[in-house]
Amino acid sequence: MDPSLTGLRVLCAVAERGTFTAAGQSLGYTQSAVSRQVAGLERETGVMVFERNRDGVRLTSAGLILLRHARVVLDAIAAAEAELDGTLPDVHEVRVGAFLSAGAVLLPRAVQALRDRRPDIRLTTREGTTPSLVRALRAGALDLAVIALRPPYAAPDTELPAVVTERLGESTLELAVPAYGRFAGRDAVSVAELGDVDWVASPSSRDESLMGVWPGLAGRPRIAHSARDWLTKLQLVAAGCGVTTVSPSLAEVLPEGVRLVRVEGASPERRRILVARLPGRPSPSVAVVIEALRRAYPD
Repeated sequence: MDPSLTGLRVLCAVAERGTFTAAGQSLGYTQSAVSRQVAGLERETGVMVFERNRDGVRLTSAGLILLRHARVVLDAIAAAEAELDGTLPDVHEVRVGAFLSAGAVLLPRAVQALRDRRPDIRLTTREGTTPSLVRALRAGALDLAVIALRPPYAAPDTELPAVVTERLGESTLELAVPAYGRFAGRDAVSVAELGDVDWVASPSSRDESLMGVWPGLAGRPRIAHSARDWLTKLQLVAAGCGVTTVSPSLAEVLPEGVRLVRVEGASPERRRILVARLPGRPSPSVAVVIEALRRAYPD
């Protein structure tokens, strides 16, 4: 077996992105070029690496084995290139992915703490949905992923070996409402009152439904504004354009004109926040970042 480095890089990109098209965009290749590389890799190894389906692709058990070794090979090549160039860094980079709202409070706290106490560790971050972050973790594009799970808190994916998770905290969702208007001055609203309000919601993706409309709301909610960015969503709420579901961790970064209220008359919507990594003993720098995330989680 003699796979090319290009084939291994394509393997990692497809595993991370979930489709040939998205992998090609990240690498600067066409979709057909990615398909050719994958086909060549499967011929060279004699096994099927991906299962194709209408929503994208999924690694086979053989593909997972190959991916694990591909990461080792590519990391070794990168380290060799750096050593030959004389560019081995004195700073240890740790790559962290996090779900969208975690970037408002959790990540800035962790980055600041590490900058002040451990200047030898450089934290780089990216956002994504929980499924996309777990894929990136398995593909070797991330060292850690801060993810959110809803009851019954099943594993974030069904692949083996299972990712290792550590609990950072747990919260109950609340509703962000304009400080003036229908819900002004209240600490709670009834779920029955939410059937005829305007919503500011994040657009759904192939991976999962993003936060916005209160989960399980009866009927067809009226989505007046669609935005992924939390600043945009909260500013729209402040302007009286609608309401949106949020994590209470955002309380300290709410813009003027927005209040958080409880939703009564329905089962509490809980989310468990975890930091995930691949199995095995974490490197010393990764362990330091995990501890920084644990300390940074809002009380």
